[in-house]
Amino acid sequence: VQLQASGGGLVQAGGSLRLSCAASGRTFSRGRMGWFRQAPGKEREFVAGINWSGGITRYADSVKGRSTISRDNAQNTVDLQMNSLKPEDTAVYYCAADGGTAVVDSPLRYDYWGQGTQVTVSS
Repeated sequence: VQLQASGGGLVQAGGSLRLSCAASGRTFSRGRMGWFRQAPGKEREFVAGINWSGGITRYADSVKGRSTISRDNAQNTVDLQMNSLKPEDTAVYYCAADGGTAVVDSPLRYDYWGQGTQVTVSS
C-alpha cells in the first residue's frame, strides 16, 4: 500500500495551496482518510479528516474555516484545499488512511501514511 502526497510548496501568507494524496495497492472507499502535519520540533498533529462517503468531515480548530478536505473514491484520492495560509501553517503535511469508519484525530488510529509534502508559508 502506498500513499503519495503532492502539492506542497512555498507560498506567501494569505495564499492558497491544494494538497493531493493518491492511494495505491488497496482501496479505502470504505475507510477514513485524513491529513496531519508536523512542524520542526513539534508533534504530528491532526489537520482534517473525512469518512468513507465524504459526508462527515472534521477539522482542527487552527484550520477550520480556511481548509476543505474532499475525497474521490473512484480515484482513491483525498485532497486538502488550504486558503488564507499563515506562517504557522508551515510544516510537513502527511496524508493518512485506514479502514475504520469514524473520523478520528489521533495519528495512532491510522495504519497507512504518505511520505509527506512540505508546505512553507512566508510572511
